[in-house]
Amino acid sequence: MLLKASKQIKMHHLTIQQIGPSAILTLQEISRKIFLETFTDTTSEANMQTYLDSSFSYDKLLAELEDPNSQFYFALSEGNVVGYLKLNTGDAQTEHELTEALEIERIYVQAAYHGQKVGQALLNKAFEVANALQCKNIWLGVWENNQRAIRFYTKAGFEVFNSHVFRMGDDEQTDLMMKKQL
Repeated sequence: MLLKASKQIKMHHLTIQQIGPSAILTLQEISRKIFLETFTDTTSEANMQTYLDSSFSYDKLLAELEDPNSQFYFALSEGNVVGYLKLNTGDAQTEHELTEALEIERIYVQAAYHGQKVGQALLNKAFEVANALQCKNIWLGVWENNQRAIRFYTKAGFEVFNSHVFRMGDDEQTDLMMKKQL
């Protein structure tokens, strides 16, 4: 179901589809693939492996998929998963500073599909869900050195309001917390 290509691929049609526990193996594979592809040069191999093993373990992903306060969506192009989105409300949020808020915990796109509006389609789905839930804010954390993502979110109207520590193994990194009032 996943594409192995590393060069940019022309996309013909994109579908955003909510997933549940039956998609866990595909979610685990795409999560590991995109995270490694995106952040492999940002920490040691040991820290990366520790993070992949803990954050994308079968049991952890299954618990997240079964949490009623979390939603997952795949971005599909011609039946292939090219990206995904994880949204959190209530107690599933990683931070609790904003009330009546929706968190975008993960929005990841395979590198081969960057620049083809996959991230925008996933972000639009997040806005749709936030509006349906009548949230007042939508927020996310983004690594302070991920300038491409920061520009993307800033262009969409997000503003930095705080920061928090993101741990990848024993490597502590800083994530900027960005929000958009709805």
